[in-house]
Amino acid sequence: MRQNARVAADTGSFHRGDYQELVDEISELLDAPATLESRDFELIAFGAYDSEGDLDPTALDPVRARSILTRRSTAAVRAWFEGFGITRATAPVRIPPTPEAGVYRGRICLPVRHRGVVLGYVWLLDYDPGPTDAQLAAAMQVTGRIGALLADEARAGAGLGRELRAVLTAEEGWQRDMAVTELRTALGPRADGPHTVVCLAPWPSADPDDAPSVRTVPHATALCTVPWGATGQSLAVLVRLRSTDVTAPALTAAARLAQEAEGAKGGGRAGGSGVGVGAGSRVGVGVGEPRSGIAELGAVWREASAAARAALAEPRFGPVAQWRGIGPYRLLTALPPSVVQDPVVLPLLSPAQHELARTAEVYLDCAGQAGRAAAELGIHRQTLYYRLSRVERLTGLDLDDGEDRLLLHMALKRARLG
Repeated sequence: MRQNARVAADTGSFHRGDYQELVDEISELLDAPATLESRDFELIAFGAYDSEGDLDPTALDPVRARSILTRRSTAAVRAWFEGFGITRATAPVRIPPTPEAGVYRGRICLPVRHRGVVLGYVWLLDYDPGPTDAQLAAAMQVTGRIGALLADEARAGAGLGRELRAVLTAEEGWQRDMAVTELRTALGPRADGPHTVVCLAPWPSADPDDAPSVRTVPHATALCTVPWGATGQSLAVLVRLRSTDVTAPALTAAARLAQEAEGAKGGGRAGGSGVGVGAGSRVGVGVGEPRSGIAELGAVWREASAAARAALAEPRFGPVAQWRGIGPYRLLTALPPSVVQDPVVLPLLSPAQHELARTAEVYLDCAGQAGRAAAELGIHRQTLYYRLSRVERLTGLDLDDGEDRLLLHMALKRARLG
């Protein structure tokens, strides 16, 4: 398995070139443009084909246009097409035009299988008179070769994911060193380049092996799930960079994950990357500081997961938070889960005292400037002073004392982390 992972690391672009050549071969066989999508409806390759029929504006219906431009289809589109039995089919499936679903032209779906398992689909726009049975049979022979490539890539990606998980979950010491050595061997020369790690949490599936394809995340080298909290999971993505000074690829990957998670709310798992959350759920995406090589991936992962926790606690950080931008949460997230809130502050953290806690936090965020705090809270300054006096009586802290202020401010911020 590690040998397969090494091959994938060194020849990932070679696989993509193979997919393109095979899709072009099908386009020539069937005299029609073809596209290849994964079983999650993520676009892998599409054949450029020049014909008079291709100039017909109905050829680029909304579903096809979105697939090509965004390299993915929505969960609703995926469910609609799967309703025609393409996940079980072993032969071409014809799908009629359905304008109300955004499908102006009929489709021919060639299921891509390997050893009985569907791994993807080749799509063609149906036309009159359409391909002959002999042409379709020849095209299905090509889909068999595509299936073998997809299977090889899936095995290699799973191997890299296991190696990455071992690095991120191993204890410090010889276990971590051994895991890093294994991952370095699997990655080959790319292991010495600049990398960072992106964390998305919580991940919706409790199955540690339920992770999307690495191809669905821009600039990703490997990905895996990592335990999150007592029973949950998070998604870790190893992202390759051009240099440690250019974090744009990591931010692109993080934004894609956040977008997919947001788009999947209320709709289950998203078609494409497989990211999905329940309705009303929130996810945090964090990005660690870049490093050269992979020796410090454990530290980068701690930074990324801390940033994700901060994004969950503080909406102002946005759906994507960078470690360098989370301020005091760099320290607060480092506190072990066993650390409880200071007993002096606990009475203020009960649900009944929510208004007082918010007042104190805003006041401290405003550096003790009463005018600014009252304006942000939308209350009169005298009301602010009254509430602050209640905070002092409830906690026994003196808000004119710098250390008492620091303790209260840290406790209120720490409470957001849960």
